[in-house]
Amino acid sequence: MRVPLDKSLGQHFLTRPEVCAPLLGFLRPSGRKVVEIGPGSGVLTGALLEAGAEVFAFELDPRFGLPIGRQLGSARLRVAIMDALALPWTRLPRPCLLAGSLPYNIATALILAALESTLETSGIERAGFLVQREVAERLVAEPGQAAYGSLSVLIRSLARAEMLGRVAPGAFRPPPRVESAFIGLTPHPAAMEAQEYARLKRLVRSAFALRRKTLRNSLAAEWGVEFASALVERCGLPRETRAESLDLDAFRELSAALPLLSAERFDGELAGPSLQ
Repeated sequence: MRVPLDKSLGQHFLTRPEVCAPLLGFLRPSGRKVVEIGPGSGVLTGALLEAGAEVFAFELDPRFGLPIGRQLGSARLRVAIMDALALPWTRLPRPCLLAGSLPYNIATALILAALESTLETSGIERAGFLVQREVAERLVAEPGQAAYGSLSVLIRSLARAEMLGRVAPGAFRPPPRVESAFIGLTPHPAAMEAQEYARLKRLVRSAFALRRKTLRNSLAAEWGVEFASALVERCGLPRETRAESLDLDAFRELSAALPLLSAERFDGELAGPSLQ
């Protein structure tokens, strides 16, 4: 008898291990430690074990997490019942790979949290996830594309993202209403300082908060018109510039100018958190 799925948890489980081929090809998990998020019914888990991985699986729903070990019967599998959003990323096995078929409602938050942990430790070598195709497109989007936004910029600052392949709804039980896609992420070997990233994250999110506005007007909503205008001018950008036209290098230049301009014009004082 099948265990009923919990819609509130966004449970859509893969039904065929061969669908996981693009993910396995990217991760190359043989002989490696793999942290799997949300194993569900264990299809990807079984594929990882078959490929020779040692799997540390974290599942929120005990109705699925507890039976996986018995079903797969492998000494290379450990399962913990835990919310992946509460994972202590810096305490995971090092080095390790990350994998998972992620619930759509937590995918972006989880991916960002995992990659942000690499600012503290370089333990994650590669990560491969199955996500909603729309999310995958946002992760790999280039400036000027419709899917390009704050997530695109922040992910690019932390890792190299690549689309690995699409998955039709029929590959899941029950079939979702949207197409899915495998995404591959390779963290940058020399991550930026945590303080620099925090400043960049604040700037980028402000820049895209009002997508129909110019960059100057979007930033003005947080820092005021005078400061936002001076920042845009200092970085040599036209007044009509919009956030979606800027690449990562441009955002990093703007971010680096924030504390300098603050010190020059306002004696280091700005509304909100310190920019130092």
